[in-house]
Amino acid sequence: MANVIGRSIVIDGEITGDEDLVIQGTVKGKIALKESLYVENSGEVEADIETQNVEISGSVTGNIRASEKVEIKSDGRMVGDIKAPRILIADGAVFKGNVDMDR
Repeated sequence: MANVIGRSIVIDGEITGDEDLVIQGTVKGKIALKESLYVENSGEVEADIETQNVEISGSVTGNIRASEKVEIKSDGRMVGDIKAPRILIADGAVFKGNVDMDR
């Protein structure tokens, strides 16, 4: 089961952990997880992210390094660079940055 940062929560700092994380609120700083990160529609992230998988439906500003996959859903917005072996950007998604698909 994933941990959830609710809509009204604002975190300014560093988040680390071994579990899935769902962000519905605001996170600023740095995120380092061993599992997956889900940024929901209401989620706003201003952080560099290092994790296994990232799924973005909300807004992310920062660089992402994922060991497996980054997916930007149709309602997702991302500004920053992505480094991951698999990247999916849905029709309608907003992305500004560079992509590095090196394994």
